[in-house]
Amino acid sequence: MTGAETTSPGIFIETASYQVKKKGQSAGGDVFLSQKSMAGRQIVSVLSDGLGSGVKANVLASLTATMLSKFVLMDIPPGRAAEIIINSLPVCSERGLAYATFTLVDARHDMSARIIEYENPPLLILRNGKLLTVEKERIPIERKKKQTGPQNETLFLSSLTALPEDRIIFFSDGVTQAGMGGDAYPGGWGNQNAQNHIINAVHANPSISASALAQTLVQTAEYTDTNGPKDDISCAVVYFRKPRDLLIITGPPFRPESDGEFVRFFNEFPGRKIISGGTTAQIIARGLGKTITNDTTAYSGDQPPAAKMEGAELVCEGILTLGAVAEELSGGAAGQSSKRSPSARIRELLLDSDRITFLVGTKINEVHQDPTMPVELEIRRNVVKHIATLLEEKYMKATYIKYI
Repeated sequence: MTGAETTSPGIFIETASYQVKKKGQSAGGDVFLSQKSMAGRQIVSVLSDGLGSGVKANVLASLTATMLSKFVLMDIPPGRAAEIIINSLPVCSERGLAYATFTLVDARHDMSARIIEYENPPLLILRNGKLLTVEKERIPIERKKKQTGPQNETLFLSSLTALPEDRIIFFSDGVTQAGMGGDAYPGGWGNQNAQNHIINAVHANPSISASALAQTLVQTAEYTDTNGPKDDISCAVVYFRKPRDLLIITGPPFRPESDGEFVRFFNEFPGRKIISGGTTAQIIARGLGKTITNDTTAYSGDQPPAAKMEGAELVCEGILTLGAVAEELSGGAAGQSSKRSPSARIRELLLDSDRITFLVGTKINEVHQDPTMPVELEIRRNVVKHIATLLEEKYMKATYIKYI
């Protein structure tokens, strides 16, 4: 999962997670949830680790993450919200352990962040390639049912005024305990190895995205667990950085005299650009004096082939490709991993961007009004709206649609 949220001028918060399930389990016992406030000025991210693994652990972790994020979004103080959750959830009668642990990061538009940690490995804050130490307030937990609850439970509260390029990284104990009992790491991979891996990954690629950083840590821990992960392994990253802009321009303008405005918008856009639609590409190429050539290195699969033009990341067919993008974003299809289809390449660019602008020409293409066509491919405007909604609600991107 990944998302982004506007903060102070010119700064975005990117949130992302990467997770693998314990070998043999159909459901993950770790749950990551990220939600933004109605006003869009706050994004709350929670990683909860349910006791054990499988469906039961997933239910308890989901309940914990959902309740905790909603309480914090309701402006209940984080410490109080955590106490309510802890006293609401049951305790394992056999082992005397809480049924779910958690880490919460409450990031605000003013670059402040509040953090709650409960029984997960200590989170890491990376600034200028080095670990940043922040003061943590230790709060002992007073359980209502002391006789059945764990002893000496503690919440840790901390706060941070973030700077651009700061990263907050938090993970489940599936990372630190990876490889436990093996020859290489009999006591588990440990916090120190996790820290070193994160620092090295950022040094190698200072602009590494939140999703890529989470993925590399989890996959390395998974590799350390020989013969498959012996526990759920999860990592989440909150990354304060400059926003990444993307333009998708599709469909010819309603009136031919608007072609010049269409071309200027494309030419002056400051970020990366995708042209979706053959007629659209011809208008822009003609207006800019560019040449469109076939992309012989691209893989199209069952989709129309891609093309190339200077100034565009990708030139592709219009409505069919965008319909496939919508399906992939909704989880209905998986993108190509090696030789990528046009829709998979668009999906990758969308998820690697923060602010996506759609410039949509409103001239109707009658071929897509055929009632025998699939519903999701009705007309360009509906497909674009569907993609924008998915990006906003599922991936927490900022989207803008301009019709011409």
